[in-house]
Amino acid sequence: MSSGFQAQSNGNGTPILHPRAKRALEQSSLLNNGQQQQASNSQGLQPGDQNPSPAPVPAPPSGTSTPVPSNAPPSLVATSSARKALRAQQRRRLFPTVDYEARVSHFDPQSEHRDFRGFFILFWIGLAIMVITTMLRNMKETGAPLQLRQRQLFIENIYELAASDLAMTASTALSLPLHMLYARSGGWLQWRKGGIWIQSAYQAAWLLYWVDWPFLRSWTWTAQVFFTLHLLALFMKMHSYAFYNGHLSETRRRLNELDDPQKKGVSRSAAIKYPNSAGRLHELAPDPESPSVEKSESTLMELQQLREDLAVELTSPLGHVTYAQNLTIANYIDFLCCPTLCYELEYPRNERINFLELFYKTLAVFGCIFLLTIVSEEFVMPTLDEAALRLQYISALSDGALILAETVSRLLFPFMLIFLLVFLVIFEYVLGAFAELTRFADRHFYDDWWNSTDWLSFSREWNIPVHNFFRRHVYSAFSRSKGISRPVATALTFLISALAHELVMGCITKKLRGYGAVAMMLQMPIVMVQRSKWVRGRTLLNNVLFWCSMILGLSMMCALYVLV
Repeated sequence: MSSGFQAQSNGNGTPILHPRAKRALEQSSLLNNGQQQQASNSQGLQPGDQNPSPAPVPAPPSGTSTPVPSNAPPSLVATSSARKALRAQQRRRLFPTVDYEARVSHFDPQSEHRDFRGFFILFWIGLAIMVITTMLRNMKETGAPLQLRQRQLFIENIYELAASDLAMTASTALSLPLHMLYARSGGWLQWRKGGIWIQSAYQAAWLLYWVDWPFLRSWTWTAQVFFTLHLLALFMKMHSYAFYNGHLSETRRRLNELDDPQKKGVSRSAAIKYPNSAGRLHELAPDPESPSVEKSESTLMELQQLREDLAVELTSPLGHVTYAQNLTIANYIDFLCCPTLCYELEYPRNERINFLELFYKTLAVFGCIFLLTIVSEEFVMPTLDEAALRLQYISALSDGALILAETVSRLLFPFMLIFLLVFLVIFEYVLGAFAELTRFADRHFYDDWWNSTDWLSFSREWNIPVHNFFRRHVYSAFSRSKGISRPVATALTFLISALAHELVMGCITKKLRGYGAVAMMLQMPIVMVQRSKWVRGRTLLNNVLFWCSMILGLSMMCALYVLV
């Protein structure tokens, strides 16, 4: 019988082969041997001796271990025996032991591993390979590494664009002197009387004028898209600055009126707390009145509590700025540069600017623009040019549908890259650079939107600054209006967002077709289906559907706007 197995009988005389005992049993046998050796040593015997006799002369060393003296303590004898047995066991093992335990893979839905930065690096390596391959192909076909047919689009109208953008930005500053006027007025120019209407009329006129401006000047689509995106950002900033400061001016007026609470017309209603991005505008409910407190004393306590609530609303969360200390040109310019669309009296700041990080992010902005240009010139524009030429010679509607379907399929991968590059250049690099420049500490510009399971969660996680603005100034305004339910307020918020996206598509294609607005409004019934009891719990399926609809929708919108 081999030494690697042990033979036992099953009761009928048939031997059964069992594998060698596992390590735990071997270790226990080693401990037993060590204990026997310790007992022998304690009796003056060496291992293997049957009768007491004088201790023999120690054997010569083998060269692999130090011999244990005869008078060694029991602990040293046990350690030496264990080491010798384990070394012998390793020499006998042909294959190393593999430890198995209950674990999940990195990409398993139950995995807690969230660090996939290596794939981010691989993404950039893949883009570098694409650029190098494109340059080599162009060298072979044209003799030049890059064609850059859109170069003229970037430099045309650049000086007029810069002057117009500066004038547009400066024109938003009119909100500052207007609010200084609202804050000091005691008559019809108060915010709740005429101030809110003056501000609303100015914002409407401002938006109408500057939206029409690039169309009247016949700019290139690149200049017009940049100008329109900046216009929308400035409009949201101006609205947030005006309406939040208007709320604060009314809060300070109420606090000042409480200095003479017996005066006629003084309001003692609960303080109004302006909504943050996660909530709606609401009143601060007073504490319930204690039955043991007299009515006069209770009135004084409520009055003091109201003063404290109003004062807290006028002070920044960090406690360093109080309205109207913020009504300065420096504060307004700082807000324009901060990567946020919701105005606050004060923002958390880092201690210093990391100029190396600022340099990297600025360089990455131009790198992403370069990659966007390469992708559009090498993959998008040739596909659209070929499709437009073929559509001129179609004889049946089915032929046009086939050409359109083929064009959409060829644009799927390029638009996936364009979508990811646009996301990176805006939310990681442009906003990150401005955050570094202003020492803006809150860099949470997006969430893990790539794990979205419906369009509603995507709208919350893809663009957090815009989501915060719509939640604070649009959804809250609709939801607190009488007769408007939450679903209707959500639909109206989506409608405003759809109109803004349609404006951007009109700037790119010089066409107002409504395809983008209709597609965005269709997200609402799709969300209702995805959140039904039959589909709601299928996370993987919903995420797959989200990505498919995202990539297919982008390429389809491009084909429809350009070719139809």
